[in-house]
Amino acid sequence: MSVIYLLISVSIFVAIGFFIAFIIAVKSGQYDDDYTPSVRMLFDDETKINSQNNQTKTEEKQV
Repeated sequence: MSVIYLLISVSIFVAIGFFIAFIIAVKSGQYDDDYTPSVRMLFDDETKINSQNNQTKTEEKQV
């Protein structure tokens, strides 16, 4: 039974360590994405064109 208490306490300390590492990474900007916003404008027109093409195709089928 004492092994279970030992394993639970060790796992809690490991979880706290990972949580602290995660908080430090977020605060230091590790997960900031600087690349995607600059490229996003290049792909917006493509999705609009595809949606417009799909609408015209469905309109042609209805006629």
